[in-house]
Amino acid sequence: MDPSSRPSLLERLSALLTRVPEDREELLELLHTSFERNLLDADALSIIEGALEVSDIQVRDIMVPRAQMDVVDIEDPIEKITEFVIEAAHSRFPVIGENRDDLLGILLAKDLLRYFAGKEFNLRDTLRPAVFIPESKRLNILLREFRVSRNHMAIVVDEYGGVAGLVTIEDVLEQIVGDIDDEYDFDEAGDNIVLDNTGRYRVKATTEIEDFNQAFKTELPDEEFDTIGGLVLQHLGRLPKRGEVVQIGNLRIQVLRADSRRVHTLLVDPQRLIPLDE
Repeated sequence: MDPSSRPSLLERLSALLTRVPEDREELLELLHTSFERNLLDADALSIIEGALEVSDIQVRDIMVPRAQMDVVDIEDPIEKITEFVIEAAHSRFPVIGENRDDLLGILLAKDLLRYFAGKEFNLRDTLRPAVFIPESKRLNILLREFRVSRNHMAIVVDEYGGVAGLVTIEDVLEQIVGDIDDEYDFDEAGDNIVLDNTGRYRVKATTEIEDFNQAFKTELPDEEFDTIGGLVLQHLGRLPKRGEVVQIGNLRIQVLRADSRRVHTLLVDPQRLIPLDE
């Protein structure tokens, strides 16, 4: 059979969807039927579901909370700022004045190259304008605004005008396509538990509890769940938000990366053990 005569994926889907779905639930049912008939693979189905969900998700549901924001103080010496930028390993940083509500602009890490190149550098003159959005903005609208404005970060403000957190285009895209790895994320083939340069450990949520216990000299139960991520979910009874902290045993565990479907990465600080009552 001539490969060019084979029906395309779109044609096969069109043949399956013989009538227009009347609502989202019916559309999802048809998409799942397409998956069961091998017209869609699992990744494609997940992306379509994520794209449908973003219209129901608000910025407050995925933003990095104010307390977890990595910010640069305008009054800090440039040497301290560059050290902080290198350690945090982000591409963009909010720059503040007197406090976190006094947000002056956004510093792009690449703009520090002028300083390293020995050229004249003034932090205030380098700042890019910050974009402010309300907590209630829906993600589909925000994604459209990101694309039009070519901004990659927005500052989230509450009803009183105070800074509530921040959100990036990566945060929004991860709600559609799942976790996006970059050069600072875990390699899929790498170790599940990695020591960072702050003395804390980044732990994949898929790490088996037995391995976790061995690494941190703990005795967390593994009767009901096999992974540390599952234990975190059991403890909270829901999917956590990024930046949320949970106490399990005498360990303080922070959620580093999570989306609306699963937990990806945890942060464990062995220097901040919480005493247990005898």
